[in-house]
Amino acid sequence: MLRFIRTHLVLKVFLSYVVVVLVGVVVLATATSLTVPAAFERHMAGMSAMMSGNNMTLAPAPKSGMGNTLPMEMDLFSNYQAAVTEALSLATLAALISAVLASFFISRQVVGPVQRMMGISRRIAEGDYEERLKVSGNLQSNQLDELDQLALTFNQMADKLEKTETMRRQLIGDVTHELRTPLAAIKGYMEGLMDGVLSATPETFQQVYSEADRLQRLVNDLQELSRVEAGAYHLNRESVSPADLIETAVRYLARQFEEKGIRLETKLNAELPNVYADKDRILQVLTNLLGNALQYTPTGGSVAVTAASVKSEIVISITDTGIGISPDHLSLIFKRFYRTDKSRARVSGGSGIGLTIAQALIKAHHGRIWAESDGEGKGSTFQFTLPAG
Repeated sequence: MLRFIRTHLVLKVFLSYVVVVLVGVVVLATATSLTVPAAFERHMAGMSAMMSGNNMTLAPAPKSGMGNTLPMEMDLFSNYQAAVTEALSLATLAALISAVLASFFISRQVVGPVQRMMGISRRIAEGDYEERLKVSGNLQSNQLDELDQLALTFNQMADKLEKTETMRRQLIGDVTHELRTPLAAIKGYMEGLMDGVLSATPETFQQVYSEADRLQRLVNDLQELSRVEAGAYHLNRESVSPADLIETAVRYLARQFEEKGIRLETKLNAELPNVYADKDRILQVLTNLLGNALQYTPTGGSVAVTAASVKSEIVISITDTGIGISPDHLSLIFKRFYRTDKSRARVSGGSGIGLTIAQALIKAHHGRIWAESDGEGKGSTFQFTLPAG
């Protein structure tokens, strides 16, 4: 099949050159047939002038169309026309040979990369994402021809497909791992109850309920993440006060901070401009970030929420005195299911996708979100921006 396609492409390239040559030949022949008589007439007129200047007589120059001409003049015209035809024939033959050679070399340059691209794309469709096209031009100088640009774009597409496939496989593995833990715990409790190892006490049923509730939260978070990353939701943007958003989120979690013994304070400027955002979605982001700070800040610590106006944006910061983040993990903490402490049990943490959801929501608002930390045990700061409205 590939050989047939390649032969077909080579034939098309060759025929395209032949057609161009033939069109040129037809145009040249037509122009020659129209201009040869006039050229011959001018030639004979010039010769007549030269002969008369030397006191020699020559029959009048033939008129256009060669109606009344002497035999010698007819012979001259026939020879002249034959010479032109011979030159045109030789030019046509040379052009055809050049077209064959040009089509051969150009087809190797054009059809070859196309064939390699077809082969690689077929292997990508079969699940092999490793192979890439070779770019012959200089990438740094940006001096690439059309084929090199096509190869570069194709390689970029292959890279994105490979990353997407890697993320899909990793997501399946992460979801499987997250679901296995509470299911194994529930199964263990039920087996203990059936075997009589565990007694049917309210505490046992509470443990089973807690695991089922954790499983339900995970499923809800996964559903929310899927909707957020797919953009399957509508942002009801309006001009809202960032101070009101922060105070609402703080009131919602104030009791939990108080029960754990963590001081929660806000530092807000009453003159802050409003932001143009979806109130419910930004409250969801603030709740996720505050809940994250609550989870990883020990008793006796503190969490501070601040907001400031920077150019045309509002920057909201949540700073805690918690366990901190090492520099190696700062660029990874917004990844699905990523945890800086791999040994930490799922009971001590959330579903592991709250920061991922927060990042997707902030990006949907055309803002930025990032984390800063001086290292483990030195606390951390989460910041995000929103456009002023």
